[in-house]
Amino acid sequence: MEPLAQARSIVTALEEAVATSTRALAGRCAQDGRISTGRLDEHQTVAYDLASIASAVAAARQLLAYGERGDHEAALALAWAADVAADLQGRTAGRLAAWGLGADPLAGVADAVAAGRDPGVLAGLAERVLTTGEAGPRHLDEELEMVRQTFRRFAEDKVVPVAEEVHREDRDIPQDVVDGLAELGCFALSIPEQYGGFSAGGEDELLNMVLVTEELSRGSLGVAGSLITRPEIIGTAILKGGTEEQKQRWLPPIAAGEKMCGVAVTEPDVGSDVAGVKVSATRDGDEWVLNGVKTWCTFAGRAEYLLVLARTDPDRSLGHRGLSLFVVDKPSFDGHAWQVSQDAGGAMDARAIPTLGYRGMHSFEVVLDGWRVPHANLIGEDDGLGRGFYLQMQAFANARLQTAARALGVMQSALEHACGYAQQRHVFGTPLAGYELNRTKIARMAAMIAACRVFATDVARRLARGDDDAALAASQLKQLSCRVAEWVTREAQQIHGGYGYAEEYTVSRLFVDARVLSIFEGADEVLALRVIARTLLADALRDPPSAA
Repeated sequence: MEPLAQARSIVTALEEAVATSTRALAGRCAQDGRISTGRLDEHQTVAYDLASIASAVAAARQLLAYGERGDHEAALALAWAADVAADLQGRTAGRLAAWGLGADPLAGVADAVAAGRDPGVLAGLAERVLTTGEAGPRHLDEELEMVRQTFRRFAEDKVVPVAEEVHREDRDIPQDVVDGLAELGCFALSIPEQYGGFSAGGEDELLNMVLVTEELSRGSLGVAGSLITRPEIIGTAILKGGTEEQKQRWLPPIAAGEKMCGVAVTEPDVGSDVAGVKVSATRDGDEWVLNGVKTWCTFAGRAEYLLVLARTDPDRSLGHRGLSLFVVDKPSFDGHAWQVSQDAGGAMDARAIPTLGYRGMHSFEVVLDGWRVPHANLIGEDDGLGRGFYLQMQAFANARLQTAARALGVMQSALEHACGYAQQRHVFGTPLAGYELNRTKIARMAAMIAACRVFATDVARRLARGDDDAALAASQLKQLSCRVAEWVTREAQQIHGGYGYAEEYTVSRLFVDARVLSIFEGADEVLALRVIARTLLADALRDPPSAA
């Protein structure tokens, strides 16, 4: 059987196993015709594993079409499908009954799995990867490739030369990086033309953003790769819920890069459970008075627009229905701490939180003490009351796509450094790339990157079209990409041996930067349990299989 046919057989078997397990778990978690959060929490381990496998299988399905483009692409599709199969077997070992599986669901495709995991085959697959430093051909059209190359050149010229210094010294992002990206229209990618942006709609609208983000993150996650995340979040919230006057007022300066943005959602006792937000906003005439503490507000120092999610209805029983979004104006500050006060007595006090990696943007804890915001800065004004949670979640769908693109950039850089070092470094008279183990590692890195990259392309187009399943797919992509980025950077560091632990080698920065990806923009476990698993189970409950 040809590699692509073997990959197809594995993916079909994986999909059947996921469907069977989803139906079984949905039955256990159902209560009064709906999925019960309490019952789902009683099965968290299986639900988490099922969601993780489902995300990987979704990527494997997308990689099959890529595999039709050539032998190398087909080999990548088989390698990834076999890897996912091995992952499923590991997660279900000793737990088949808990998964609702009576026997090994992959017994019928054992030969195909063996072919995809054959060390000799994987070592051969690595040959092209070692030569090019790429997982496989990109197959982009001319316009998209031009966008990618433009931002790759910028990253090489402006980002890479400062990346290590910013990381090691925990410095601010150089202003010429911000200015250069503004000149290239980086902050205007998702803003419509009538508001000064470059977005004209179309299926590839968000794919441009993915390509730009990957290339900038390849240069540095902290210096450049995350700069457009916050404008993307705040811009989407304004477009979805803002008044026309608000769009005209806020979007053009964001698109031009004249106003930097920050997002203040997380609180010291409130992480992914956004509905538990405690920061209050109390109406006082034509103003709102904000009080409380926000944390992990990335880039909040340099930001002049701070998107703040606050509780506008004191009735906490309303949960997320009592939350609203504000665009808070503030001065821009350099460094790791800042304070600002208002004539009317309001104040903001902030300090940067020291972090392992992801340096340059600085993540702040911000104390809001009687900070006054005009009613005109409530997104949607009167119509925006109580809609903050929904606007935030819509904005986060695009942000999760972009975070996956950030993971891709970090992985791509790790792959290139691993390939370069493996060919340069000799051990026992043989280059590291000459050893089978290292070659299989590099082949697996390539398969992971190819799967996430193809999946990202698909999700970008689904979100641009407004497909019903786009938000779920974005969560699956984010969960998968950020999780495998940790493995890719870890193995790239391991190939470097002792030098991989030295800060003078870029791969050490990539390793610590990758670690944050599974935490922000939706923690891995929360995405798996509260979004992916819950949605899959609810769909299975609503649409049971028809009788044969």
